[in-house]
Amino acid sequence: MRIATRGDLLHRTKVGFVSLGCPKNLVDSEVMMGIVARDGYELTPRAEEAEVLVVNTCSFIEAAQKESIDAILEMAEHKKFGAAKKLIVAGCLVERYREQILEQVPEVDAVVGTGEVERILEAVHGDLRVLPAQPPTFLYHHFTPRVMTTPKHAAYIKIAEGCDHPCTFCIIPELRGKFRSRRFESVVREAENLARAGAREITLIGQDTTSYGEDLGLRDGLAQLLSKLAQIEELLWVRFLYAYPNRVTQKLLDTIAAHPRLAKYIDMPLQHASRKVLARMKRGSNGDAFLRLLEGMRKTIPGVSLRTSFIVGFPGETEKDFQELGDFVVEAKLDWMGVFEYSDVDNAESHALDDKVDAGTISDRRNRLMAVQKKISRENLRLKYRAAKRETLLALVEGLSKENPLVWEARLEGMAPEIDGKLYLTDIELPSGEVAEAGDVARVQITKSDAYDLIGRVVEIRPRPANRANENVSVASAAPVPPAEKLHRIATGAPLRVLG
Repeated sequence: MRIATRGDLLHRTKVGFVSLGCPKNLVDSEVMMGIVARDGYELTPRAEEAEVLVVNTCSFIEAAQKESIDAILEMAEHKKFGAAKKLIVAGCLVERYREQILEQVPEVDAVVGTGEVERILEAVHGDLRVLPAQPPTFLYHHFTPRVMTTPKHAAYIKIAEGCDHPCTFCIIPELRGKFRSRRFESVVREAENLARAGAREITLIGQDTTSYGEDLGLRDGLAQLLSKLAQIEELLWVRFLYAYPNRVTQKLLDTIAAHPRLAKYIDMPLQHASRKVLARMKRGSNGDAFLRLLEGMRKTIPGVSLRTSFIVGFPGETEKDFQELGDFVVEAKLDWMGVFEYSDVDNAESHALDDKVDAGTISDRRNRLMAVQKKISRENLRLKYRAAKRETLLALVEGLSKENPLVWEARLEGMAPEIDGKLYLTDIELPSGEVAEAGDVARVQITKSDAYDLIGRVVEIRPRPANRANENVSVASAAPVPPAEKLHRIATGAPLRVLG
């Protein structure tokens, strides 16, 4: 006999989630959804029918903070005029403005910080309004309920939380606490469970994945973890994001090179190339050292795809510093690059630095740097995949394109989900009549390359693994969970990331 849950007593109250920001924040949202669903609440992808709304916020940069505030105010309108009876704000914005949120937005009933994720039920039940600020310590485990909002074939695993680096532009240590790694066995179990449930690709994330295991006494902990995950047969690729330059070891590079299932791909935010600017950022190093590191990566891992991100307009950045960064980009010939415009963040050390760069100059520098990279990316794709016009490559089929329903989207090994270019498939039907499906692994032939994207056709579809989805591990719940694709669509005025 099943014991009635709080959700039963509340007549299957519908709960909707809005998740903003990075994949790390998305995992927190998935965990909160899992906790709520396990208790019997019903998840809904429609804001107008949700009786409880949860906004998981981001406040890493000024633009993210504004987006979070706009989302809170939009959901507050649903409480005023819709079905919503309760509004909960969670995430990074709470860590910065806990009391102010409750004071200035009276529609908010409770706040849940980054270290209080497991207390979401108390907020939903109405037993929690505000907790005193305290250092975040929460880490989820493989047995923590979690509703997957990414497609079944691709999933994120957060292997660590927090950060100990002193970067002057960043307040992650304040928002997320000190660096702490998940237990090795827990990460492996979660990866195995996700693979059994249909995941073909797993992406490891954390504020600094390359520091994984240091606090557990592991030497080259990330390399050890990758070696273990590479043994999971159901997986096509395992990749990691957010590498810190001075934590990339030869052992890590050798490990990536040695295992076919480890994606030949490294995401390593460098932030700048000027020695002076890097010193003001308290990141150290310089462009020449970075070039040597990139050379070592390419030597150890032939064909590796490299991604980075930079900040332009940091206080004190002169035109000479920017030109040094531009010269570095030309010489480094990176495959993928993101550029962020510097903005002051409350409590960040850089906020107090002098020699601020005006907004117009910052925007101009970003546009100029991206124009340089666009040419590099175009040439890299042309050279890297020119031979592929005569050969075939493995690709992970994603599904119908949201931009053009006549073509399908896929990714190659050198393309991370959401942040890099895509492979567009114009022909997914084979002469035999077999048609590729989302999550299929296919052999494709490249027919055209652009600045960031490729066009190709399916040549062969790999045999699909036996369906083991009945070993469901994503959530232990009595409540119906909307299909993953619906969790990315919301019927509100703003294109928010997730409501589900």
